[in-house]
Amino acid sequence: MSAAMSAGLAPAPAPMTVARPVTQVRVVRSEWAKLRGLRSTWYSALAAVMLIIGVGAGFAAGKPYRVSAAHPATVAVSYSLFGILIAQLVIGVLGVLVFSSEYGTGMIRASLAVVPSRLPVLWAKLAAVAGLVLPVTMLAAVAEFFTATAIQSARGGTAIALTDPGVLRTVAGASLYLTAAAVIGVALGGLLKKTAAGISAFAALFLVASVVATYLPRSIAAMASYLPSSAGGALWGQPLVAHPLGPWAGFAVLAGYAVVLTGLAAWRLRRRDA
Repeated sequence: MSAAMSAGLAPAPAPMTVARPVTQVRVVRSEWAKLRGLRSTWYSALAAVMLIIGVGAGFAAGKPYRVSAAHPATVAVSYSLFGILIAQLVIGVLGVLVFSSEYGTGMIRASLAVVPSRLPVLWAKLAAVAGLVLPVTMLAAVAEFFTATAIQSARGGTAIALTDPGVLRTVAGASLYLTAAAVIGVALGGLLKKTAAGISAFAALFLVASVVATYLPRSIAAMASYLPSSAGGALWGQPLVAHPLGPWAGFAVLAGYAVVLTGLAAWRLRRRDA
């Protein structure tokens, strides 16, 4: 009887844990959980939204803009989107930190131990960042457009609609530009591993290089149109840079930078130790 009682009181064996295979979808979910769990992610997103809408409202509060054949609607829209030039720094820093912060804390070793093939981690980080930046900046650009249009209409300017020629492309292009900038930030973070180096490289590509190019001989300065910010600016009508590229050709050049830098980051991730 005592033996039976002892058998009845014996603890049940622990259930066996079955490890699930590592798939790209699961890696993306893991990286998305990391990204949304950081307060800096949402602070950066909020800062970018405020910059896009706030700077646009400030420009719209200036002199009323009247659309004509010589002054198309897209020019007014691109001026009101000028906050993108500041917001791109916030977005770029966020992209760099997605990789460099893990190298700084050593967490990257755990990530690569779970995913020994390594490259799925890079693709997952790119997907997570693009999946956040694209919708957030798209909503911000649309909100900025309607805010600026309302302010301009109240001040006697021409009422501009999204259906006007080139306007929708300009508004959507602002979001695509920032998404490509975020991808470049992630690639630089994975390539350089250090936060300071990644942010410095991003600032050099998107800000410093275009400023330095204006002081170079004319034959060399012409290449400024193919820098990331200048080429990508053709899509959303960046007003202060003259460039020969069409909107989608300019975006293709910007996407080319993203592809090349991502390829270099993938090469280093496979070849070098964490």
